[in-house]
This record gives sequence, structure tokens and C-alpha cells, in this order.
Amino acid sequence: MTATTHTHLRYTDVLIIGGGPAGIQASRMVKLSRPEWEVTVLRPEPHSMVYCAIPYALEGLFSPEKTFKKDDLVTEVGTNLLRLKAAKVNAEDHTVDLEDGSSIHYAKLFICVGATPIRPPLPGVNLANVYTVKTGEDMIRLLERLNGGRDYCVDDDTGSVPEGLTAVVVGAGAIGLEQATAYRARGAEVHLVEMQNRPLPTMLDDKACSDRITKEILKAGIHFHVGVSLEAIVGEEECEAVVLSDGTRIDLEPGRDLVVLAIGMKPEIDFLDLDLFKHERDGLVVDSRMRTSVTDIWAAGDCTTFHSGIDGKPIGGKLATNAVPMAKVAAQDMMGMDAHYPGFFNGAVTVLGDLRIGGTGFTESLARDRGLEVFSTVAELPTRFPMMPEKGWIRMRLTFEKE
Repeated sequence: MTATTHTHLRYTDVLIIGGGPAGIQASRMVKLSRPEWEVTVLRPEPHSMVYCAIPYALEGLFSPEKTFKKDDLVTEVGTNLLRLKAAKVNAEDHTVDLEDGSSIHYAKLFICVGATPIRPPLPGVNLANVYTVKTGEDMIRLLERLNGGRDYCVDDDTGSVPEGLTAVVVGAGAIGLEQATAYRARGAEVHLVEMQNRPLPTMLDDKACSDRITKEILKAGIHFHVGVSLEAIVGEEECEAVVLSDGTRIDLEPGRDLVVLAIGMKPEIDFLDLDLFKHERDGLVVDSRMRTSVTDIWAAGDCTTFHSGIDGKPIGGKLATNAVPMAKVAAQDMMGMDAHYPGFFNGAVTVLGDLRIGGTGFTESLARDRGLEVFSTVAELPTRFPMMPEKGWIRMRLTFEKE
């Protein structure tokens, strides 16, 4: 079934703003459990995506088309899919105004619009070759730059980049690290910039692990600028150089080189009247049932803030592994079922060369910052029984509360 394109729809039992992992999950659960309900998803983007697959498509490990999810995930169960953007939510009369001038009346509204990459408040941050990575359009624009400016084609060869191409990646979290690795694998000269004193700063604080990851970054031929921040972006139409806080200047060639900003995400909730919603810096505040402070409106995923499942205090958690279970709870609550979300544990994994890196819960330093008395220990275990061939080793840092 193809996506519905009719815009005459004026009433829906459940209106879902956002077609990412949370929106897909909630729409399917509600429609399969309540087939008599009218369910509508608003998604202005051409495709839903497997966001974490973007760097691997940029690296050329598989076709970029494979990062796109089929609309059938939404429409095959009878849900309406409108490729329109919500312009305004009128909570009092239960309507949403759309960008085409029409509006939809809803009984229940689920907001799961996600987050958008942060651009620092620096002159030049919006120059043509300064990128962020979130959408399919972002991916295609980067592919075209990496392919020497050629318009993207499905059958295009994603081999080596143009000779001399330099990429500066700002932020050495998972997104930045994966971007830097992808560009380096295709032959680019890569500079990775991280203002903290280690890579993957929110995932790891074990020095031995950080040193091992840093060693792997350098082994890949990536220039790693650690403990410094982006100070300036120099250029007119395109970035011609970046300047770091330690005075380092990295010159770039307009028309060839690029800068990627991977310094974090912010909730995409500017279209809402935030005077009506309880919200914080990380997004809309929701309770354990995913209810917002406004009647008949639920929210989940990257546009929300919630508490940790460890200490019950607010914490960031912009991961699909959080968004999907939150959406399940929201869907159940909209249908009158008893469901509660326990909180974020923030499990995440990434790959760097031969390393497989993951973490969940609090690092020791974060736990102490949040007032917990903790201690840590390190264990190294084989991936198979010791007598088995081709065994590897796992280094684990375990952090415990003292009580």
C-alpha cells in the first residue's frame, strides 16, 4: 500500500505528529488493537529512516536507500500517512493546523517529532559546506560532497573521495566518531575535535578504555584534537578554515572540503505554544504514562525529557532505544491500558575499527555528580570458553552503588 495523500481528512481519533521510530511504533500498536479507530501520522519527510545507519551508508558499506524505511510500516495496517508538517497545535479545541492551510481535529494527540542537531552560536555556522547529520536530505548532501559534487544517483559508486578532501568533525560522541571513521575509510583527511578530555565522554570515563579508543582513532589516521573547542568558522560562502580554542587553524578548500557538527541535539518543539506545556531544556515534560501537562496530548522520544531509571532524576536520553518503549507506553495509555515507563537507562553501542564499544547506566563520574556514593571495578572476560579458538576479550568497567 502506498502512502495516503488526501488532505480532506478533518477528524481522526489519534493524530501522531512524527514518523520516526516512536511514531511508527505507536501507530501500529493503536491501529492493530483498535482497528475501528481512525489513526493518522503526520510526517513531512519523504522517508522514515534508520538514523544510526547513516554513517555506514556514507562509508559505502551499503546503498543509502537501505537506510529508508518503507511507508508500508505505517499504511499496511490502515493508518493514514500525510506528508505534511504540523504548523500549530490548538490544544483547547483539539485541532492541529497544517502547513498547507488545512487542519485536523483529533481526540488524542501524540507528539514524537524528535530532535534537531545543535549549531553553535558562531558566525559562519550556516555556510554551505558546514553540515549536520540527521535527515535523509543531510545524508544525500554529504554523499554529493564526498562524491566530488556529483548529483546523487542510486547506482553511484561510493569509492574514494576526491584527492585531498579534508573533513573536520566537531564532537567525538558516537555520531561524530562514526562520521569521522566513515570519511577516513573513504580516504579523506579527517580532523576530529572534542572539547572534553576523552572520546565518547558521556558513554565512558574509564581512562584505560578512553586511551584504547584514542589509540584506535590515531591508528586509523584521524587527527584527534582533544580538550579543545571550535572557536571560529572562517569563510564567505563556504568555510575556508576552522580555528580551535588552542589556536590551531585547519585550512579548507571551498568546493571540496567539509565541516560536520556533531555536538548534540535539541528537541524540535518550536512549533508548539510552550506557554501551555510544561517543558525543560531537553524537551516536553511527561509523566510515566507519557502524558504531557496538556489534556489529551502525549509525547515521547527525543522531543521529551524524562528521568533516569536509576535515581529518578531528569536526564537526557535521545536514543531510539528509549523512544520506542516510551511510544509503547503512550499507545497503551491512549487505549486505556495500564502502562508505565520506568525511566532511561541509555544503553548504546558503537564501532571503531576492531573495537565494539558500549555502555549503559551511569559512568562513575556522572553517578558522583548526581550525588550517589559509588565504586567501580574492572573485569576482563573472554568472549568464548578459554579453550575455544578465535576467542576475544571484553573489558568491562562496572560501577556499583555502595549501599
